[in-house]
Amino acid sequence: MQTFNHLITTRPHEVRQVLISDLHLSPQEPALVQAFLALLDDCLALPTLKRLFILGDWFEVWLGDDFYLTLSEEQRQTHWLTPLIAKLKKLRIEGCEILVMHGNRDFLLGQPFCNLFGGELINEPYTLTVGQQRYRLEHGDALCTDDKKYQLFRKIMRNRLTQWYLLNKSLEKRLAIADNMRQKSQQNNVNKAAHIMDVNEAAVNKAIYSFDALLHGHTHRPEIHQSNEGKTRYVLGDWRLLEHDTRQLKVSAVIGAVVSDIDTDSDANDDNTEFDLFEFKRLI
Repeated sequence: MQTFNHLITTRPHEVRQVLISDLHLSPQEPALVQAFLALLDDCLALPTLKRLFILGDWFEVWLGDDFYLTLSEEQRQTHWLTPLIAKLKKLRIEGCEILVMHGNRDFLLGQPFCNLFGGELINEPYTLTVGQQRYRLEHGDALCTDDKKYQLFRKIMRNRLTQWYLLNKSLEKRLAIADNMRQKSQQNNVNKAAHIMDVNEAAVNKAIYSFDALLHGHTHRPEIHQSNEGKTRYVLGDWRLLEHDTRQLKVSAVIGAVVSDIDTDSDANDDNTEFDLFEFKRLI
C-alpha cells in the first residue's frame, strides 16, 4: 500500500477526492486533532482537489450542534474545534466540497454546524462515480446485521423523535446519557464474538448489488475485499495513535483517494480515474 505522503509529494495534481472515516476526534486525544489539521494542510496543497468526504465517526461523541454554537466569541477563541473549522472553511473557499456523513458516534451532528465551514451533511448510502464505476458510500454500521442488539439501538437513535428528545435535554444531561451509553457499549462489546461486530456477508451483497464497489468504515479493519462477482469492498481505517512510549507520537490511518492522470476538471467519467486506499501517517 502506498502512502498518502507519497501522493502529496509526487502526484499532487492527480488527487481529485479524499475520503476518511472514524477519526474519533476529542479534546482528550489532541494528537488525533493535530493529525486531522495536518491532513487538511495536505488537502490545501492539492491543486485539483474537488471533494473531501468524512464518512462518519468524525468525533468520538457529538452532543448536538448547540454544544459549539451557543458558545460566546470569547469561548470559541480557545475551543479545540475552532482551528478545525477555520481550516475547513479555508479549504472550502479554495473550491473543495466538504461532505460529512453521520456515524454511530456523531449521529446528532447537524447542518448548522457544517454551515460554519460551508460543509454539507449527506445521507447514506451516497453514490460516487469513479471513472465508469458507481461506488456506494456508507459509514458501515448498518452492514453489521449479526449484532441484533446494536441494530435495534441504531434504529432507535436514528429516529427523529428520539433525536428531538435528546436535543431538548440540557447539555449536562446529554453528556451523562452519552457517558452511560458508551460504558454499556464497551461492556457489551467485551462479550461479543469478533465476527458479530464485523459486516454480514448477506448485508454486503445486498448493499453492493446495484453498484460496482462498496466503501465504508466503522469496523476499524482496513482492507480491500474482492467478491466472486468481480466487485470490490474497500474498508477505510480508523485513526489511531502508535508508539505511545516515545516522545513524539505517531498517528496512522488508512484513507481513500480518487486519482486521475488527466488534468481536467471534468474527469468523473474518464477511464483514467481510479480509487485506491493509502496509508496516512503523521508524527505529532
